[in-house]
Amino acid sequence: MKKRNKKSLVKQEVRTENKINGQDEFNENQVEGRNPVLEVFRSGRTVDKLLIARGSREGSILEIIRKAKEQGVVVQEVDRRRLDELSLTDGSHQGVIAFVTPYSYVGVDEILAHASEKNEPPFVIVLDEITDPHNFGSIIRTAESCGAHGIIIPKRRAVGLTPSVIKASAGAVEFMPIAKVTNIASTLESLKKHGLWVAGADMDGDLYTSKDLTGPIALVIGSEGKGLGRLVKDKCDFLIRIPQKGRISSLNASVAAGVLMYEIVRQRGQE
Repeated sequence: MKKRNKKSLVKQEVRTENKINGQDEFNENQVEGRNPVLEVFRSGRTVDKLLIARGSREGSILEIIRKAKEQGVVVQEVDRRRLDELSLTDGSHQGVIAFVTPYSYVGVDEILAHASEKNEPPFVIVLDEITDPHNFGSIIRTAESCGAHGIIIPKRRAVGLTPSVIKASAGAVEFMPIAKVTNIASTLESLKKHGLWVAGADMDGDLYTSKDLTGPIALVIGSEGKGLGRLVKDKCDFLIRIPQKGRISSLNASVAAGVLMYEIVRQRGQE
């Protein structure tokens, strides 16, 4: 029988404990990587404890330690192997792991209120069963950069805010309102009642540059494998596509989302 290494056992224990506690598969209170941890401090979210690889005293690590001391956070130096064992991002912790208060999801109404406070037409990203953490993290990062007012994800059959997602977002998750909803299709109906147009990314749609995307809008991105679900697709006011010249039939979900988000920015004349 093949022996399991210590790192695999530790990760399995974390997954098991989370399932027993009714949480997502991975801890949402563990943040890994230098930039994500720095953004946690800058956002004001409470950091309970900080683990630093023993001997790390260069670059951004110094700033992280300084901010931790300013906020009275416990800083513990440990062997890098210990961080490898705890890491939920396949060892991409860059010598630092922070344990923080769990991310607070918002309601859809709060996202719309955020747009109203900024006196801007709502710009909302809706994700239909995105399961790859790197795609989700990249979408969060781009959405924050584009000035989107929030992201909506389903409670089931989709990745949540795992450590891998947080790291892939490069800390943008700390500044992007995210709502979890039970049913994406019914949420789209609600957004329509609030005056938003719903645009779905789909290869059967019209060329994305041919549609007016300047008003209140919800951009819907489908899952990596099957795209938009049938019910979600039916709820869209219109579908838009990105032209492709190569042999690959579709773009990566985060790449497609980025292209479409920046088209919205372009049409709105934001600089």
